Amino acid sequence: MTRAENAKNNFLNGYNCTQAVALAFSDLIDLSKEKILAVCLPMGGGMGRLRQTCGAVSGAALCIGMIFAGISKNECYALVQEFARRFVARNGSINCGELLSGAHLKVDTSPIAEERTPEYYKKRPCPDLIFDAAEILEEMLKEQNKA
Repeated sequence: MTRAENAKNNFLNGYNCTQAVALAFSDLIDLSKEKILAVCLPMGGGMGRLRQTCGAVSGAALCIGMIFAGISKNECYALVQEFARRFVARNGSINCGELLSGAHLKVDTSPIAEERTPEYYKKRPCPDLIFDAAEILEEMLKEQNKA
């Protein structure tokens, strides 16, 4: 199973978008699974369901910071911006609300997460966005000899 498939499966098994991506790279991160889940929890739903930066993008950015620990701030920002450029090229935006409305979904900012049902998964673009985020991140890690 690829990391992208793993990330998508993580989401389909109940983790939020940020957690799903980060868990797919947990073997490269010097934190326990519990710490990764805790650090990533607030970033789901475009940061606390505010529908801002896509949680899959946030998950990849957090992974960049943890996997490339020790690089400069400028180098880190450059990697995150390159990741975002590639994600936008595939999906049109890094904004959760825009990605959801582009899929003709209501952009709900209630702090109450929706129930995960088969219908929920069918209508959401999130599994594919998570797949793309993990795939892009893995490509970038290979290019940097980190995978």
